[in-house]
Amino acid sequence: MKRSKKMITFAGTVVVLCLIFFLIGRFTGGEDSNTQMSAVVLENKLTEISELASISYAYTNMAEFENSKDFYGVKLPFTTKSFIITYDGQIKAGVDLSQAQVSVRGTRVQVTLPEAEVLSHQIDENSIEVFDETTSIFNPLRVEDYQAFSKDQKARMEKKAEEKGLLTEAKSRAVSSVRSMLEQLLGSDYTLNVE
Repeated sequence: MKRSKKMITFAGTVVVLCLIFFLIGRFTGGEDSNTQMSAVVLENKLTEISELASISYAYTNMAEFENSKDFYGVKLPFTTKSFIITYDGQIKAGVDLSQAQVSVRGTRVQVTLPEAEVLSHQIDENSIEVFDETTSIFNPLRVEDYQAFSKDQKARMEKKAEEKGLLTEAKSRAVSSVRSMLEQLLGSDYTLNVE
């Protein structure tokens, strides 16, 4: 009986000491490890999304292609090839969240997003219409002509969209989306800054 009383007292003391050490670790030295863990968790959450397409820009374009052979700057007759094409396209812009930087200091969370970029640019093949196609026996139209023309037009349309503020708007929307997502994840105990 005496022996079992000593065992119960010993077990109770061990449990109380473990509880005290746990609480001391939690409220003093444990803060740094929790802070690092929070930053890692937040970065992982952002990386899981990877690319955040925050804006889509739809357009219709008409363009003309013309090419002819020349001899020392003089156009050779019967070598002109040309066509006029119309098509619809869509540009998606946003940010690569795997490049986001997250730092957590106490209850302050700082998220720095990378600059916005064009994530995809698709041309709707069903919308393509070719008008006024002219070819020459001495300079025939080739598939490469269409491919090079398409690549050039995509670059022009991306530049035009960027000049109209596509990337600025994409960054602004990405900041807003990330802030909204992280506010739900963090709760009201944290101060969040996203830029």
